[in-house]
Amino acid sequence: MRVYLKKYRNAIVYALTIVFSLVYIILGNRIASRNFYFGSVSTLEYSARVLRVVDIQEENYTLSGTDNQITNEIITFEAMVTSGSLKGITVTATQQRDSIIAVMPERVEAGDEIVLTYASDSELDEDGNVVENGNYIWTFSNYNRLPALLWIGALFFLLLILFGKKKGINTIVSLIFTCLAIFVVFVPSILSGYNIYASSVITCIFIIVVTLLIVVGITRKGVCAAVGCAGGIAAAAIFTVAMSKILQLTGLTDEQSLYITMLDSANIDLKALLFGAVLVGAVGAVLDIAMSLASALAEVSDQMKDEKKFKKLFRSGMTIGQDIMGTQMNTLIMAYIGSSLSVVILLVASQTSLLSLMNQEMIVEELMQALIGSFGILFTIPLTSLFAAFLYSRKTKIDVNEETSVKQKKKKEIQAKES
Repeated sequence: MRVYLKKYRNAIVYALTIVFSLVYIILGNRIASRNFYFGSVSTLEYSARVLRVVDIQEENYTLSGTDNQITNEIITFEAMVTSGSLKGITVTATQQRDSIIAVMPERVEAGDEIVLTYASDSELDEDGNVVENGNYIWTFSNYNRLPALLWIGALFFLLLILFGKKKGINTIVSLIFTCLAIFVVFVPSILSGYNIYASSVITCIFIIVVTLLIVVGITRKGVCAAVGCAGGIAAAAIFTVAMSKILQLTGLTDEQSLYITMLDSANIDLKALLFGAVLVGAVGAVLDIAMSLASALAEVSDQMKDEKKFKKLFRSGMTIGQDIMGTQMNTLIMAYIGSSLSVVILLVASQTSLLSLMNQEMIVEELMQALIGSFGILFTIPLTSLFAAFLYSRKTKIDVNEETSVKQKKKKEIQAKES
């Protein structure tokens, strides 16, 4: 039995990780959604395909006090509903394009995949009460971009498998579980009013453990990466709490933040939400650094053979980490700036001084997230290097299966050459 477990250890660990992840997602969603039900409110939206354009009308008008002429274009078209209970029916809908809007959507054409919304047509009776007459008014809401996104995602997964092979498949599986953990468990838990600090920490732990178990399994480099990543995330959490207090942040940065405070489903703490955003945003970069460093030191350790020394491995880890540090921090900061570039441009254009700009909470929070992610990286590098140097410089039983398989492979090659 023991021999059997050793032989199929990796497969057993992989299967148990998948089962654990599924249990976490299913039970986590049930618990997290106890006070929140996604899709419980009907949006009256359906996907549809444009069959033909029936009519195009233009109306010109001017705003009060101006001489600028504005064009209002109303496109009437027929479309077939392609989702929901009304799938297959043909409806007549309208699209409105007003030149007062700086960037208007493209005019619909036959074959376009779109999203339609409808509202019940109503009228007033003799007593002034609103009475629905059974007719529906269909209007263009947006272009349906989901099919194109699915195709792009499928292409990405295909290329990932072609280049990464088995590792590529493992990457896809871990990515799916990561997204499910965030959107199916973490987000509903926030909307249900659960403690955001605890939910953030649990989500990060789940992502770290499941990603490493699926991608590298129970190996020495996986353990080293887990330890380094845990240390980096812990440092990021501590700095987030401290900096939020020092900078006197409220979490109220824009209209979206204001709308969150007005939700009826939960009383959401914006400071706690900022903590969760920083932690989840940092875990990817920290995990990448820890895994890259642990893997690189594993290769260095193999090349050193019997000359594996703690100091040499630690020094190598710090040297490799310094090279990774520069590009990774640059990437992290640029990612945060790029994600809010439009807002940054608007704020820069509207502020009269650098002092005023740099005290805007939105700018401060973006910079703080980038800095805290960088703090996490700074702590991850020495922790991963230290633990890897300690573990790789000693014989352990963690990678005994891998070492045995390598020896058996070499033995077979020698026997094949001799024969």
